[in-house]
Amino acid sequence: MRDHQEFLQSVEEQNRDFVSQLHKFLTESGCKCDIKEAKSGFMVSYIKDKKTLLNFVRRKTGTKIRIYAAHAGDYPELLNALPPKMKAGIVKAAPCKRLLDPSACNPKCTMGYTFTLDGEVFKKCRITAFMFSLSEENNGFIRQFLEKELSV
Repeated sequence: MRDHQEFLQSVEEQNRDFVSQLHKFLTESGCKCDIKEAKSGFMVSYIKDKKTLLNFVRRKTGTKIRIYAAHAGDYPELLNALPPKMKAGIVKAAPCKRLLDPSACNPKCTMGYTFTLDGEVFKKCRITAFMFSLSEENNGFIRQFLEKELSV
């Protein structure tokens, strides 16, 4: 298993402080950090109460974060306040086949999320629904997302 410093060095320089602060916040909030090597770099997960809260994933376009926001339906005010690019990513994300038709997806698949964004109800796949690029514009909202999930 690799360590967090090694992962941190693989993150774009402009996002390292944010990732480091997020690591501290999450571990102090009781999350376990699990780091594995993947084909495209590191796969870093933060787990609380045996449930994954988020993954950092590497893409050609840079580091992304996948938030497993099981309680997204509980905080529409945050979703509605997201920047346009983050909202566009959510809208573009794949629908949850199991929420739309339970027989259309693998029964072992964990169901996605139902939530409201700008007055419209969405049923999105948990793998693609809340996957965001790290950026100066997004990072504050990513932190708020995680604070909400941890407080529910």
